[in-house]
Amino acid sequence: MNAEADALAAVKDADRKHVFHSWSAQELIDPLAVAGAEGSYFWDYQGNRFLDFSSALVYTNIGYQHPRVAAAIAEQAAKLCTVAPGFAVDVRSEAARLIAERTPGDLDKIFFTNAGAEAVENAVRMARLHTGRPKVLSAYRSYHGATSTAINLTGDARRFGNDTATAGVVHFWGPFLYRSPFHATTETEESARALRHLEDTIVFEGPQSIAAIILETVGGAPGVLVPPAGYLAGVRALCDRYGIVFILDEIMVGFGRTGAWFAADHWDITPDLLCFAKGVTSGYVPLGGVAISAAIAETFARRPYPGGLTYSGHVLACAAAVATINVMEEEDTVGRSARTGADLLGPGLRALAERHPAVGEVRGMGTFWALELVRDPSTREPLVPYNASGADNAPMAAFGAACKKGGLWPLIAGNRIHVAPACNISAEDAAKGLAILDEALSVADAHMA
Repeated sequence: MNAEADALAAVKDADRKHVFHSWSAQELIDPLAVAGAEGSYFWDYQGNRFLDFSSALVYTNIGYQHPRVAAAIAEQAAKLCTVAPGFAVDVRSEAARLIAERTPGDLDKIFFTNAGAEAVENAVRMARLHTGRPKVLSAYRSYHGATSTAINLTGDARRFGNDTATAGVVHFWGPFLYRSPFHATTETEESARALRHLEDTIVFEGPQSIAAIILETVGGAPGVLVPPAGYLAGVRALCDRYGIVFILDEIMVGFGRTGAWFAADHWDITPDLLCFAKGVTSGYVPLGGVAISAAIAETFARRPYPGGLTYSGHVLACAAAVATINVMEEEDTVGRSARTGADLLGPGLRALAERHPAVGEVRGMGTFWALELVRDPSTREPLVPYNASGADNAPMAAFGAACKKGGLWPLIAGNRIHVAPACNISAEDAAKGLAILDEALSVADAHMA
C-alpha cells in the first residue's frame, strides 16, 4: 500500500476501535476519514474533494484554515496557552469587548462557555435565579443542545431518548406557515395565531411560574425556520407583559450566518439573554457564551452567580474569536453572506424548485437555507416520514449519496437539505454547488409518490 492508503487504514482502524461517535449506533456507521481542508472544501485520503455545503455543523463561517486565525492561535499559544478563568487576561477581555459591541441592545456582559449547549444551560440558570421561577417554554420545532437542560428544551426527536419530563420544560408550537399548526393561510395569520397560542400557553401554565421563553431566532436544525414579521416582537412583548426572561439561541445563526452579525438584528429585537457559539471562532477552537442584559447582570452584582467552567474563556479560544471577528469585519464576511443569499443562493435555489417537483418549499436568508423535499407538492407529504431511519429513509439516503458522488457534502435533516456553506463562499463555488444539487435532486424526484 502507498502512504495515503496506510494512513487511511490507520485512521479508520483507530476510529473503529476507540472513538465513540455521537447520535449513532456504533457498529452501523462508517465515517469518512478526512485528510485536510481549506476554504470551502475538505478532502479524504483518496484525493476526493468535497465542496462543503454544511460548514461542518454550520460553524466554519470563514471557511477552513483561514491563515490569519490559525496564526493568531499559534501566536497566543506561544505567549500563554492557558490560565484559570478567574484572572483578567487581555485576549479574554478583548474577545468579550468585540462580541458585546456587536450584540443588540444592552447585552454588554459576556459569560464564556465551551460550546453552545453550555451557553443554553447557563442562560436558563440565570433566568431562573433572576426570576425565582422554575419553568421554561421552548418550541417543539427546535434544537438547543445535548446537555441535560438543553436536550429537554429541544423539541425535535433527539429529545426522545433523553426526555425526563421533570426538567421544568413546557413546549409550544412556533410559527411555520408551510406546515401550519394553526390552519393559517398567510404569514400575518400565522404570526398572530402563533402568538395567541403562546399567550394561551403562558396563561394556562401560570405566568408566575415561568422563568423564560427560549427561541432560536431562525430555527436551525428544525429546518431553517425564518419567523414571520411581527412574531419576535410579539414574543418580546409577551415576555415584558408577564415578567418573563426572553432568551434567543443564536448558536447556529450568529456571526454572519443570516447576513447580519446576529439574526435578531433583522427584526430589531433585543432579548434579555443571547446564546452564541459556533461561528464566533469559526469552530477553530471551541467557544460559546451568553450575552447578558444590564438588568440580569445587576442580579449578580452583589450576589454570587452559582456557575462556572474550568475552561471558561480559554485564552486559545478567545484568541481565535478575536481573530475571527476581526477577519469578518475587515473582509466584510457579514455583507458577503447577505449578498450571497440575496443574489446567488436564494434565486438559485428557487430556480431549482421550479425544475424539481420534489422541492416543496425554499426558505432562508444569508448563507442559511433549506429545501423541503416532498412526495406530493399538493399534499406536502414529506419525502420521508418524521424521524425516519433505515428503509423508511431510503429516498433521502439516495439523494445524499448523489450529492456526495457529485462532490458536494450536504447537510441533510429529515426530509430537508440545509444549504449552509461558508459565509465567504465564492460566487463560483456557490454556482458549482447549485449545479451539483440540480443533478442530485433528480434522484429525489424519482422517489416521489
